[in-house]
Amino acid sequence: MGSMLARRSRLSCPFCVPGIELCPPGKRFLITMVASFVATAGQLLMPGLAALCRDWQVLQALIICPFLPMLLYWSIFPESLRWLMATHQFASAKKLILRFTQKNRMNPESDIKGVMPELEKELSRRPKKVCIVKVVGTRNLWKNIVVLCVNSLTGFGIHHCFARSMVGHEVKVPLLENFYADYYTAAGIALASCLAVCPVVRLLGRRGGLLLFVILTALASLLQLGLLNLIGKYSQHPDSGMSDSVKDKFSITFSIVGMFASHAVGSLSVFFCAEITPTVIRCGGLGLVLASAGFGMLTAPIIELHNQKGYFLHHVIFACCTLLCIICLLLLPESRDQSLPESIPDGEHYTRQPLLPPRRGEQPLLLTNAELKDYSGLHDAAAAGDGLPDRATANGGRPV
Repeated sequence: MGSMLARRSRLSCPFCVPGIELCPPGKRFLITMVASFVATAGQLLMPGLAALCRDWQVLQALIICPFLPMLLYWSIFPESLRWLMATHQFASAKKLILRFTQKNRMNPESDIKGVMPELEKELSRRPKKVCIVKVVGTRNLWKNIVVLCVNSLTGFGIHHCFARSMVGHEVKVPLLENFYADYYTAAGIALASCLAVCPVVRLLGRRGGLLLFVILTALASLLQLGLLNLIGKYSQHPDSGMSDSVKDKFSITFSIVGMFASHAVGSLSVFFCAEITPTVIRCGGLGLVLASAGFGMLTAPIIELHNQKGYFLHHVIFACCTLLCIICLLLLPESRDQSLPESIPDGEHYTRQPLLPPRRGEQPLLLTNAELKDYSGLHDAAAAGDGLPDRATANGGRPV
């Protein structure tokens, strides 16, 4: 039963997609963190249920029972209106709007913005659902999704390396020899990570917060791989003054910091993907990131099956991935207080902002989308160029 509890997934639930689409920009992260706290509370209650059930079959049945009422989810909760409008399912969107107006006791005829008349004109259009494969033909969107996939894979994969360093065979701590103490330590670190993510993301934004936690993960991993080996070499000398207890304390410290930061990296990658992926393929993009996170967690039982062989190489590979993630994260856009992209072109134009704001009076290197669409000045310049004197150009200069 202990091994089953240890393998419980900490992935964010995909039900956060409807919550993100329903919330205003300033409340999206708050709603997601509430769901994370509920998941962490369930993780804290799991050992108590295991102690009461005594048998893993009974525990498995008890865990599955709450999912049975969720089969009625499709009939109780409405479909996302944002997704219906983005995929041109205007007939279903009209029924949903009328349902909302009836429940809220509103008069649909007093529509100030004129949504219903415009919706009536578009009812003849066929629905246009988009597959996640369309991302392959984009220029920027697929890069954002791939970067977040690598981040989630690294965050959830390296989490096991830090957990094993803290409670594995190399570190012998009497407090952590108990399974329940081990489990509650990991759950407490996850809870502390969720609590720390809230102020960090509020202060630094999505990209800045994710970059900070990736840097912490990389530092903890590199120090654990390099510094501990150096301490182990010095501890072999009798005059060095270093013992194995010093190495154990450093290992526990780096493991706690690594588990703390890697948990935040995995959670933020899932949430970040849900924000920057367009509405038409949001579930598909989120599925790719969750699949990458699951693949990262699958590396843990593979190492256990081989009797801990290859653990050092396993940790080195994920440490190199964290260094790669630090560079790739600079390519991501900032989604804080931004509207959700609806279509693939919206997600394609959702590019990164410069790290430093431009100086006053400095001309941008690239034109904005609005300036690129306005070509009226070219015709005026061409017409004015016909009346210029000889050997004069359209901008008033003279050729050399």
